[in-house]
Amino acid sequence: MGGHDDAFYEAELIFPPEHRHNHASCILECPNGDLLVCWYNGSGEKEADDVRIEGARKRKGGKGWSRFVMADTPDYPDCNPCMFLDPLGRLWLIWATILANEWDTAVLKYRVSSSYLEDEEPRWEMGDLIHITPREDFVEEVLKACDEEGREELRAYIEDRRRRVKNKLLLRIGWMPRAHPLVLDGGRILLPLYSDGFDFSLIAISDDLGLSWRPSLPLISYGGIQPTLVRREDGTIVAYMRDNGPFPKRVMVSESKDRGMSWSPVKKTDLPNPGSGLEVIRLRNGHWLMVCNDTEVGRNSLVVMISEDEGRSWRWKRHLEHDEPGPEAGSYSYPSVVQGRDETIHITYSYHPRPGVLESIKYVHFDERWVLEGCGSGSP
Repeated sequence: MGGHDDAFYEAELIFPPEHRHNHASCILECPNGDLLVCWYNGSGEKEADDVRIEGARKRKGGKGWSRFVMADTPDYPDCNPCMFLDPLGRLWLIWATILANEWDTAVLKYRVSSSYLEDEEPRWEMGDLIHITPREDFVEEVLKACDEEGREELRAYIEDRRRRVKNKLLLRIGWMPRAHPLVLDGGRILLPLYSDGFDFSLIAISDDLGLSWRPSLPLISYGGIQPTLVRREDGTIVAYMRDNGPFPKRVMVSESKDRGMSWSPVKKTDLPNPGSGLEVIRLRNGHWLMVCNDTEVGRNSLVVMISEDEGRSWRWKRHLEHDEPGPEAGSYSYPSVVQGRDETIHITYSYHPRPGVLESIKYVHFDERWVLEGCGSGSP
């Protein structure tokens, strides 16, 4: 695969480890073969007003990465960036600016560039807010779910959700991106979003190349956030989500039969999840690839898994990182994955090898054979 006779794997840090917080990367392959990566960088997360969106480029066939600022709202934290190429070949950067140092005060922003191949840093031609206005049946669906939930331990949680859904401002802010958008045949763009305030997800949908967006019905759950989307051969869209809810901690899943407008009830899978982001893509041979933390507690283990039956089972796996759990274990999380034009696989993730010390974004590059040949093994 990808021109390599043997299983292929390489890895490097995008920049030397540093004391500033570096987290939530997204990787993209450009039409000319360059790699672009973005992430947020600062002295903290939502609570730190110096947080900004940084980027890096690796030229096709080149060595090393350039580094630059992609977005910075002065005196506000900019977090959770994602990127994609629209049907016109334009580069989109979408991220959340946090208004009042709480996740549920996020507003959604974007920038678009047609000139991102020549220079190291993309030249942005346009940008604005993406307004999310949940429809009337959104409120009805949320209240219905609240009425049906009878667990006593969730009473305060449910009452807070009732309060939020009746507040127009809280309906319209707090929606954040994480994983890559999915572009469907015909040009429909599905932008997966989630809210820490509501603690569930929805999908923003555009049928006019991003000029306007409308929300799907909500993917209502108790902690199913940061969805990543993948399409089955029959057209079904599958959303996998991290689990922020009570134990047992499992990857959560929902399906859409109508191109993202409505979703099946969210269920837990058998895959463990410690409350950490994951991503799934469809490879060109039809296999699915998932990158996730395969633990219920801690982010000390990061695994790549392959499914040959569109997510119904995950037969093959190999670890990118694996530390024994404990106070000195590292944290390896929030993976982003794309398949290149040569069919090799590119992944970036937050690389914090020891608690409270230096941090970076790690890049790994391998072919599917590397995963298949290392089934059940530990770190390379």
